[in-house]
Amino acid sequence: MSSRKNVQNTLDSASLRELHGALIDIVSVMNRPQRDEEMVRQAGIALDRALFPLLVMIERLGPIGIVDLADRVGRDYTTVSRQVSKLEELGLAERRESAADRRVREAVVTAQGKVMTDKVDAAREKMAREIFADWDAGDVTDLIRLMRRFATAVTRDS
Repeated sequence: MSSRKNVQNTLDSASLRELHGALIDIVSVMNRPQRDEEMVRQAGIALDRALFPLLVMIERLGPIGIVDLADRVGRDYTTVSRQVSKLEELGLAERRESAADRRVREAVVTAQGKVMTDKVDAAREKMAREIFADWDAGDVTDLIRLMRRFATAVTRDS
C-alpha cells in the first residue's frame, strides 16, 4: 500500500502533462500513414495502407470479432467489415463463426497472411533496432516492462 501512496505523491501535474505529451508524440508517429507505407516497403510486400493495420491486428489478436476490431482501430464497423472482405479476397484473412457465440463473426489470419505479417515483423524489428541502437540494454528491458505494465493498467477497465 505504501508503494501506491508513494507513486501518487510523485505524480504532480507537470509530470502527468509530460507523460501525456510523450504519449501523444508516440501515437502521432505510430498513426502516420507514411510510417505504415515505409514498413510495407521495407517488408517487401504489396498491401494497401488501410488494410495493413487490420491484418497485423487480426494476426496478433485473432480470432477477433469484427466489431471488436473496428472499435480497436477507431473505424466504423461497416468500413472494417468491407476491409476484412478485401483481406479475404487477397487470401490473407478469413471469417468464421465464433465458437463462443455463433452470432459473432471472427476474423483470423490465414497461412498466407501469417507469412506477410512475419515479413512485417522483420521490418519492424529492423526499424526498432535502429531506434534503440544507442540505448543501454537494461533501459530497453525496463521500457518493455514498464510499457507492458502501463498497457495492462490502461486496458484493465476498458
